[in-house]
Amino acid sequence: MYHTFIFDLDGTIIDSETIGLEALQAALKEIGVNKTLEELRFSMGIPGLRTLEILEIGDIPTTLHSWLEKQKPFMENVPIFPGITDVLEQLPNLAIVTSQNRKELQAGFEKLSIAPYFKTVVCADDTEKHKPNPDPLLLALQLLKIKKHETIYIGDSIYDMRCAKAAGVDFGVAAWGLTSTSKFIEANYIFKTPNDILRLKAENKPTSYII
Repeated sequence: MYHTFIFDLDGTIIDSETIGLEALQAALKEIGVNKTLEELRFSMGIPGLRTLEILEIGDIPTTLHSWLEKQKPFMENVPIFPGITDVLEQLPNLAIVTSQNRKELQAGFEKLSIAPYFKTVVCADDTEKHKPNPDPLLLALQLLKIKKHETIYIGDSIYDMRCAKAAGVDFGVAAWGLTSTSKFIEANYIFKTPNDILRLKAENKPTSYII
């Protein structure tokens, strides 16, 4: 039985990925960098700062600020995936490990009705190294004072899975926002809907679980 359920945020709890990608695309266009949304999809699951480093942007602080400002109005009313709220109400200890920074959280997530459900939130500002490095997830375990084998991390990206595996924590794929789960061969669980997570409250935890 898992005593703690740690979630990624974007693409797992909130349906924000298109918002972030379109805001990034617009910010890049202002500085003469034209990218398709598909070309920018690699950025999902890693901090914005790292994304701009990979894109070799010259003035990263200014571009990052522009990106965040463009997505802020939409993040204030970002949709929560259907079924998530009902599931969160039935789970025990909850936490979030996200690649959003603290300003992004304040602009969006912290204004949502579900924010009080979570005992702790580890964001990109809290650790020097980020997903897929295990440090963010290990910090969450430390803050919650919980053991690895009692915990599951649920996310929608390869970075999330690699972070969990590096931390020695079981991983479940949030498949409700994905078109394919073929890359998640190392996942312990694949959840087609949020409600599927509730089955892990059973006393005897299965060794493998794909719905």
